[in-house]
Amino acid sequence: MLIYNVTTNIDNSVLDQWLLWMKETHIPNVLATGKFLNAKMTKVLVEEEMGGSTYSVQYTTINKKTLNEYYEKEASKLREEVQKKFPNKFVSFRTELEVIKEF
Repeated sequence: MLIYNVTTNIDNSVLDQWLLWMKETHIPNVLATGKFLNAKMTKVLVEEEMGGSTYSVQYTTINKKTLNEYYEKEASKLREEVQKKFPNKFVSFRTELEVIKEF
């Protein structure tokens, strides 16, 4: 099992709009691709020097092949939607995590 983690620092001037859009539109659209089992959104409780607010969305998928299919078929379109909706208001980075064991 893998976790596809997207960490985003969002400008506070659009924070409320972004949170609503993420919850009602973006995350459901990512899940609708059928490549992920679930998603978890968290707030990062560390203040960044650059300001803004930081959030992490963790999408669980069954394997690397499925994640690669997401990258190849859907990721670009979904990333473009965020860019169009909130231009120059955020920075994101992505990490892949392998689940070793859940307790």
